[in-house]
Amino acid sequence: MYQYIIRLVFVISFLFVFSTLSIGQQLVKENVEPQQITSNYEFTEGPLWHSSGYLLFSDIPANTVYKWSAEKGASTYLKPSGHANGLTFDNQGHLLLAQHDGAIARENERGEITVVIDNYKGKRLNSPNDLVVKSDGSIYFTDPSFGVSDEDKELAFQGVYRYSKKNGLQLLVDDFALPNGIVFSPDEEKLYVNDSKHNHIRVFKVKKDGTVGSGEVFATMESEGDGAADGMKVDKDGNLYSTGPGGLWIFSPSGELLQQLESPRITNLAWGGAENKTLFMTAPNAVYKLKMTKEGIQ
Repeated sequence: MYQYIIRLVFVISFLFVFSTLSIGQQLVKENVEPQQITSNYEFTEGPLWHSSGYLLFSDIPANTVYKWSAEKGASTYLKPSGHANGLTFDNQGHLLLAQHDGAIARENERGEITVVIDNYKGKRLNSPNDLVVKSDGSIYFTDPSFGVSDEDKELAFQGVYRYSKKNGLQLLVDDFALPNGIVFSPDEEKLYVNDSKHNHIRVFKVKKDGTVGSGEVFATMESEGDGAADGMKVDKDGNLYSTGPGGLWIFSPSGELLQQLESPRITNLAWGGAENKTLFMTAPNAVYKLKMTKEGIQ
């Protein structure tokens, strides 16, 4: 009964706000509602769709990555996971994990987990949180202090990094309070990073060498409600989708608020399903899916 009530509140809240907003483009399919696909978790994060038809997502406290498909439901994919948060694939299709245990790790063809990078200039990374891979194969990731104890913390800042085989680990930005979600624009000329403490999104111009400029605030999410600036994704038109206080926020490429969809707390997002037009949302003791009109970029 409790799970039914929670789901009903989620649906009513979502549909109420959607039906009362008037915007220039319809981003959510008409007459659809968010559908809970699996539940009863501790804190879900890092949803990631595989083109063969399944979703991976992490449960950080449970130290587990789960695999869900419409045919088989949810099952354990990886345990222990290094308390993984964000998940993505590299350009060869290998799973990459941002581990709160202090590393970026990769799964090889044999299913073995190996560390890609776990330190900056000999000091332990804090708790890598989210990550994205550029077309050149370099890995960009955020490193807040959510999952590291004061005793284990070795860095005095919470950075945004770039890792490549050629250049190793490069610190891009070190002035975030709590860097979290990270995503490129479709042309990879802009890098978006949000800050959970300030509930704003910053945008950086990506230089030819892969580093970034000083950046500026792209959008601020000021609202009542549970949640914070956390996971982000973009669609093929360059619209930016971010979790935030009160639910899901959608911005145009110029930073205009297109839509704010009220819901209970959501933590991260992933495009998937047919034509990448389904938005999967971790929320955080459950996972939902919602049909959209736009095609997303994983």
